[in-house]
Amino acid sequence: MPKFLLKRWHGYHMVTLFVAAFIFISLLTWYQWQIGIIGFLVLGAIGIYAVQARIYFERDLEEYILTLSYRVSKAGEDAVTKMPLGILLYNEERKIQWANPYVSSVISSDVVGKQLDEVSDALQELLEEEIKEDTIKLGELIFHVSIEPDERLIYFLDVTEREEMKERFEETQTVVAFIFLDNYDEVTQAMEDQVRSRLMSQVTVTLNNWANDNQIFLRRTASDRFIAVMNVKALTAIEKNRFDILDQIRELTGKEKVPITLSIGVGTGEESLRELGLLAQSSLDLALGRGGDQVAIKRKNGKVTFYGGKSNALEKRTRVRARVISHALRDFVLESEQVFIMGHKNPDMDAIGAAIGVQKIADVNETEGFIILDHNDINHDVQKLMEEVGDHDDLWSKFITPAEALEQVTPDTLLIVVDTHKPSLVMEPALLDKVERIIVLDHHRRGEEFIADPVLVYMEPYASSTAELVTELLEYQPKKLRMDRLEATALLAGIIVDTKSFAVRTGARTFDAASFLRSNGADTALVQTLLKEDLEHYIKRSKLVESAEYYRKGLAIATAGEEETYSQIIIAQAADTLLNMRDIVASFVISKRKDGVISISARSLGDVNVQLIMERLDGGGHLSNAATQLENVTIGEAKEQLQQAIDDYLEGGK
Repeated sequence: MPKFLLKRWHGYHMVTLFVAAFIFISLLTWYQWQIGIIGFLVLGAIGIYAVQARIYFERDLEEYILTLSYRVSKAGEDAVTKMPLGILLYNEERKIQWANPYVSSVISSDVVGKQLDEVSDALQELLEEEIKEDTIKLGELIFHVSIEPDERLIYFLDVTEREEMKERFEETQTVVAFIFLDNYDEVTQAMEDQVRSRLMSQVTVTLNNWANDNQIFLRRTASDRFIAVMNVKALTAIEKNRFDILDQIRELTGKEKVPITLSIGVGTGEESLRELGLLAQSSLDLALGRGGDQVAIKRKNGKVTFYGGKSNALEKRTRVRARVISHALRDFVLESEQVFIMGHKNPDMDAIGAAIGVQKIADVNETEGFIILDHNDINHDVQKLMEEVGDHDDLWSKFITPAEALEQVTPDTLLIVVDTHKPSLVMEPALLDKVERIIVLDHHRRGEEFIADPVLVYMEPYASSTAELVTELLEYQPKKLRMDRLEATALLAGIIVDTKSFAVRTGARTFDAASFLRSNGADTALVQTLLKEDLEHYIKRSKLVESAEYYRKGLAIATAGEEETYSQIIIAQAADTLLNMRDIVASFVISKRKDGVISISARSLGDVNVQLIMERLDGGGHLSNAATQLENVTIGEAKEQLQQAIDDYLEGGK
């Protein structure tokens, strides 16, 4: 306790004692005046001592207050001038009025009198956006900035060391990658041992050189698989080069006339090696599901980044997988009480044809099958097919509405989704939650969004259409198959539409499927009737094509008027038509649909990966056939977003 406080405490008690003593002595004097006089003398001495103590107390108190005030003032001055904390005052015009010495030493020696934006654009942005705290970089240093707008006061705290440590920590986080050689077994099985060994030696040397250059630990785990372990810093450097190892391997094997490419799945953002491995495997599955020859990077937050995807998926020469899937599909059908078949919203010829083909699989296995269709949401392109189905009583009875399907669903119902794998695009999303067993049959490249926990997935991006895949599954059904003319024709129409009459995405297996359907009664004349176009639609499509203009060399963009609306099929057909024009390698058509959504259809001859461009706009599709839908934007804004996506694709690498 300070000395003056002790004296103060003593003073209070002495006054109390003095009063008590005075009263006591006064009473004592009444009886013994001699003792009373002595007592008053003693009390007087005590009074004198008390007065002196009071004087000393007030003097010490005043001295302490003066000393403390000086010390506080001195500490404040030292804090402002010597502490490693920048303080800056500015006026209403955002001109700097005063800065403490620390600001002058680390930022600039002559900041006073300057505008804030002359010192830092970042500071100006913080004030304009009314952000009170943030981290900015000034020169070589990083500061945590705290702004007091009412006082027009800014504090700067140097956090350079902390941020550098954080950056180093993040850069050293572990990354796991799985590398897979696409088509290795199929391509090399007929090779001589010497040729195979030489080819794999070249591939391995190229991969090892790439790993050494980027500080990657690489080990081969199987004839067609590698595992790579790196850190985030190495991954960032590889991403800047956009995984040029894909191009190196493609060029190397292309010289040998061997179509071997790389697919890489990367997992990052997790501390657990097990979780990193699961992310890497999931990424590899996604890359392979999109056709291979690309990289998929999955991060902890769920974000997925893709690189590559420049080449079309190669058609598999053997049908072993088709036979295995067909038998597995048959087992699931036999175990089910009923089978529901569902395509995507606004189904096209491929979705309807594939659904009819799957219904036939249920039929030959003596299981009741139903095709879910909303008759108010039918693509104009399939109207004629549905009219033909309406005249076919047996087949027409197999079509039910989404509402009827929801009422009829049972625990033993099997749901087969065709021509899509995205929950948001299916005809009735509620069915995905009500049915326990779901099978996915699709030919699109796999996207981030995927139906949860399917019991069987058959996705082959090399296939021309889902109708082609279903046709092959029909061929391997063990019971004798007798197809109706309309059933076979619907499947053939789906193939013809998606291949544009066998002009694009057509392989040997596509013709095999068409041959099988033709031998089972498919009517090519009926196909032409089903695909006939109305004059009105032809005129509308021509108007869209007329609006086309070149954006970059070989790229054409057509846009409808702000008030015009077109159906999805006309938008897609306009993109197809543009692609037939000379010097156009990729086409994009932008138009508003009747539901108010802006639709963009994209087509290419294969040199431009329109899937990657559409994915930048939250769409998807194939390398040469993709689309997206944009809400709450105008045609002009959609065009600007498309042009930006094209620029990012072309300037950032393919």
